[in-house]
Amino acid sequence: MKPTLLVLAAGMGSRYGGVKQIDAVGVHGETLLDFGVYDAHNAGYGKVVFIIRKDIEKDFRERLFDRIARNMDAEYVFQSLDSLLTPEQIKASANRKKPWGTIHALLCAKDVVKEPFTVVNADDYYGRSAYQTLGKYLSTLSPSDTTHAMVGFILENTMSKNGSVSRGVCEVKDGNLVSMVENTKIEYTSDGKIVSHLDGKDVYLTGKEPVSMNFFGFTPKAFDDFQEYWDDFIKANVTEEKKECLLPNGASEIVTSGKGSIKVFTSEDRWFGMTYPEDKPLVMAEIKAKLESGYYPDKLWEK
Repeated sequence: MKPTLLVLAAGMGSRYGGVKQIDAVGVHGETLLDFGVYDAHNAGYGKVVFIIRKDIEKDFRERLFDRIARNMDAEYVFQSLDSLLTPEQIKASANRKKPWGTIHALLCAKDVVKEPFTVVNADDYYGRSAYQTLGKYLSTLSPSDTTHAMVGFILENTMSKNGSVSRGVCEVKDGNLVSMVENTKIEYTSDGKIVSHLDGKDVYLTGKEPVSMNFFGFTPKAFDDFQEYWDDFIKANVTEEKKECLLPNGASEIVTSGKGSIKVFTSEDRWFGMTYPEDKPLVMAEIKAKLESGYYPDKLWEK
């Protein structure tokens, strides 16, 4: 069974200052997503599903989707503040402006993903090997399996010089995830150390920690677990204006509750992505170098 690529592309881009999901970084106007989807397609993924906001649909189709849909099976679903909420919950959360988070986004695609799938962020470049590794593993699973997986990265390979980043710091034993905690503000100090501002405390990190970049591989069975996690979250936080239901925390819950396991593959590739406006020239330079080296063809897609 060919796995599906599920792309989280409904973010607001508040730190970037624009719709980074469809911002051109390639020499022919390609987005960062073009390169990730291209890598997934060549790694044997059969379909790509994008989760987007309704307000970016027109630009999304023009700048990315229509081009990809001519080359592989592709579709998209919408995430809105009202998605998955009851009328009572919509009323109680009327002051909410911020998206509900990555688990909420993932559940918006529950009805269209029926095969094992890889979840990725739209604004991150993961490297070809990550898609190959997880694609190969997922192709061996049935939709009901509970032996999920992820590709972890080394923290120091995923930092930005332009500001803080959010990473799920992992505890791994015998190649399997033990637990994972989303650290929403990790940054360099003025003397080059790495610090996480976690729950009101400064926690210094070595940079060698394995971290989640939201590169997970799940079977459809995980949707049931995430639905339960989301139901508990929204019940407790429906009036909150900023709290988010985050995928690393929900994935960790699958493991700690005994509902399933998550095998951890580790990538040594260096991450780059579009978190801040200052990141764009760096991303463009990285992509240009890969094109010049022949790592990617001059034109990714035939049409």
